[in-house]
Amino acid sequence: MHPTWTALALSLKVACWATAIALVLGVAVGFLLARRRFPGRELLDTILTLPMVMPPTVLGYYLLVLLGRKGWIGQSLQDWFGINLIFTWQGAVIAAAIVAFPLVFKPARAAFETVDGRLEDAARVLGISEAALFLRVTLPLAWRGILAGALLAFARAMGEFGATLMVAGSIPGRTQTLSIAVYEAVQAGQDDIANTLVLITSAVCIAVLLTAGRLAPGRVGYR
Repeated sequence: MHPTWTALALSLKVACWATAIALVLGVAVGFLLARRRFPGRELLDTILTLPMVMPPTVLGYYLLVLLGRKGWIGQSLQDWFGINLIFTWQGAVIAAAIVAFPLVFKPARAAFETVDGRLEDAARVLGISEAALFLRVTLPLAWRGILAGALLAFARAMGEFGATLMVAGSIPGRTQTLSIAVYEAVQAGQDDIANTLVLITSAVCIAVLLTAGRLAPGRVGYR
């Protein structure tokens, strides 16, 4: 397979896995903060939003400290399960998922906070369980905001560079995603390859952003 398509396939795989992880965790935490009041709630919100504004290289350094062979998590995984996440596509997934997480978490929390509590109370009066209430009432009312956030997270994961480079490196065919391949092509003076990769990445991100914009809560489509 041509290196360009290999990088694209790897980027899509990493972005899909990262988005799935960010979606599950973002919805769960967003629902928790939208529905529960406890000391330090807004501080927790701030900490969970940090990956959105923190320099990717700083985030990558933190991940290296945690996931490296001498890190608390990395050493435990190596000793107990023989798993090494550094310089692997799975490590790239973790880096991309953490960077993309706030883009799911923040819209999810906002979407859950806009759900009319009277509808949920009416469902409780009818005897519906809390799990069924979430799946049949709350989630369907908040799905547009959550899906828009998931699409933004996918676009962010597709373009992730700094944290991914530090954690996964740049191994062609194994960890070299589109954004890293662009960097390598520019460094090597391969402008034609860089232009192709940039166009592919831009086209994917534009398509995702257009879709996310149409799914944004309150957006009225054309008839």
